[in-house]
Amino acid sequence: MVETASMIDTRLPAYLRLRDELAARIAAGEWRADEALPSDNRLAREGSLSVGTVRKAVQMLVDEGLLERRQGSGTYLRKPAFNATLFRFFQMRDAGSGQSIPTSRLLSRTRVKAPEAVAKVLGTDDVIRIERLRDFADRPFLSEEIYIPASLFAGFETIPDNEVGPLLYPVYLDRFDVFVASADDEVSFGTADETTAARLGIKTGEAIAVIERTAYSIKGTPLEWRIARGPANRFRYRSRIG
Repeated sequence: MVETASMIDTRLPAYLRLRDELAARIAAGEWRADEALPSDNRLAREGSLSVGTVRKAVQMLVDEGLLERRQGSGTYLRKPAFNATLFRFFQMRDAGSGQSIPTSRLLSRTRVKAPEAVAKVLGTDDVIRIERLRDFADRPFLSEEIYIPASLFAGFETIPDNEVGPLLYPVYLDRFDVFVASADDEVSFGTADETTAARLGIKTGEAIAVIERTAYSIKGTPLEWRIARGPANRFRYRSRIG
């Protein structure tokens, strides 16, 4: 057992205790995304548990998106890529276009003093600001302003553009061992200022959708704050009830 096991609530069923212990070990960086976790049989022996109990605990972490099963290979930490879920808010089907995946253009990466509201969320005003555009079918559709703590991502602003890629969360994990486990999105509407309008190719004052996202570690520590803006006429929202 690891030291974090002492913090697990012993009143919980065995599979929940194991789930919490594994989550704590993941948060502590015990395994990387390209390293298989111990087999179910080994975890069962180490914890004096049944294999069924282990499988139930591991499956919970799979369902929660922290782990993935690879047929014939084992169980791995899942490389986070769900920052692409911002796309779900916008219509991205253009007639005659064979392109289905948005591209990303980095505009700037600078170490700055965070605005007060951002510093309050991240717990520090020493941050790296990332500005980028998302394009779809050769048209800009999402302008992003992203802030990450400099203490966790030292040197991010110096990584060559071609090594960053369209999704940031896998870069956070591969380069800095920072795993994004969850994120909260808040949607509102506003009007485009001059900078946003120029980036999106729309008129100043035109309606836009605004999505604020805070991303968290497994322990609930804020890792990133971003604001994304896109044309309101391309925004969509879908909810299924029941």
